[in-house]
Parts: sequence; C-alpha cells; structure tokens
Amino acid sequence: MQTHRHLPDVNRLSVLAAMILLAYAVTRFIDAPTRQIALQLPGFYLEINLNFLTIVSVLAAALAAAGMDWLIRDHPAFTEPNHPRVENQRTTFQHWIVPALTAWVIGVPLGYLETGPSWWIVFAMGGALLMLVFVMEYIVVDASDFRHPLATAGLTALSFSLYLLLSITVRSAHLRLYLLLPALVPAAGLVVLRTLYLRLGGRWTYAWSLGIAVVIGQLIIGLHYLPLSPIRFGLLVVAPLYALTSIAEAVSDGRNLRQRIAEPAAMLLILGGLAIWLK
Repeated sequence: MQTHRHLPDVNRLSVLAAMILLAYAVTRFIDAPTRQIALQLPGFYLEINLNFLTIVSVLAAALAAAGMDWLIRDHPAFTEPNHPRVENQRTTFQHWIVPALTAWVIGVPLGYLETGPSWWIVFAMGGALLMLVFVMEYIVVDASDFRHPLATAGLTALSFSLYLLLSITVRSAHLRLYLLLPALVPAAGLVVLRTLYLRLGGRWTYAWSLGIAVVIGQLIIGLHYLPLSPIRFGLLVVAPLYALTSIAEAVSDGRNLRQRIAEPAAMLLILGGLAIWLK
C-alpha cells in the first residue's frame, strides 16, 4: 500500500499558533473588571463571575477549531479528488475537538500564575503543545500515512491528559456544582467521542459518548461532596472515564469478554492506586 507523509503548511501553522498565544499574552496587560451575573430562581440563587480570561479562553478555543479546519482544508485528502481516506465523508468536525480543548485548557494555568518565569515557561510549553496537536490532527486525516497509528495514540493520550488537567484545575478553583458540571461533563463526552472515532476507524459513537458523559456526571456529583484533593479528584474522574471508553471500544469492535475487561481494569487499578497514594 502506498504511504504518504503530509505535514501542514508551516506559514499557516505559525500564524495560527501565534494568534492563539498572542490572545493569552494580551491578557497580562489588560486589567478588565470581573462582571458578576446573578439570577434569582425559585428556591435557587445562581451567581456566575465572568472575567476577561474566561472570554479569551472561549475565543481561543473557537479560533483553534476554526484554524484546524483552515489547516485541514489544505490537506491533499481534500484537494486531490482520488486521495484515499478512511472517512466516508469529507468532514472536519472531528478534528476540531482536541485543538479546541487544548487551547481552552492552556488558559487555565495561565490565569492562576503570576507574571514571571513560571508563567512564561507554561506559556512556551502550551504553545509547543498546541502546535504538536495541530500536526497530529493533520497526520491522522490520511490513514495511509505510516505515522497515523502514532498520531492516534498521541491524540488519545493527550485528550485524557488535558481532561485530567481540567479536572484538577476546576477542583482547585472550588467551583460550585452547577459550574463544575458544565465544565467537565460536556468535555468528557467530547473526549470519548474523539477517542472512539480514532480507535474505531472513523465511526461515530454518539450514544456511547452521551451515556459515558452522563455516568461521569453522576460520579462528579458524588465526588464533589467528598474531602478530596484536586489531584485525587482528577484521577478518580479520569480513571473510570478511560475504563468506560475502552469498554465501549471493545464492545463496538466485537471483542470477547476477556479482551474487553483486561485493559480498562488495568488502567482503573493504576489510576485508582495513584489517587490513593497521592495527596
């Protein structure tokens, strides 16, 4: 089988990464007041603090998704009529998820750190990570690329790592449950959706993604009221998320019972053990 080795256009990649990082860099020089949105409902008082960094994070995520589409549209899979692809339809939505999540999560630690060496280190590492995600998403477009399995594994590992970081960060912020659930449950569903799409060779699994997200939401509700450190909270959320995703993949692929349980059980034990050991 013929193999391909396509990479995104360097100029486009540089411009896209620079625009997203510039948006975060500007936040250090703009002191915008925090706006409070309060709503009194029957028997319930809803209060949301909206700051400038939150708006920038959302815009950066949208920019990353749009920029990924811009990069992908230049791929030979879209420009060459007879180029072989795994996907039956020439859509790009599946390639937006991880870049948008990456751009959003980068802004979380940048908002908590004071301006200094540590802030710039995180800023530089975030930029490098963002460019790596763009390159891997570009590679997985073409199933005949010999780097496709490596890029798939990298995107899967990165998706769960980003979700772990997001879980730890929102727990550290001591958010109320009505803010915690919208931050973590939809992100869990998107991580599962993208992971299963990659592992199952381009099959959409909306039912599995929705079902697992609901289960994780119920778990988050229970863990929210326990005296857990942010790291333990994050690990106890990610462990079942990964295990359920692996089981969903195995069931969808038609494997036997032993193959279904082995990998998710091992990861559940490892991550659960880390949650018990770490403070």
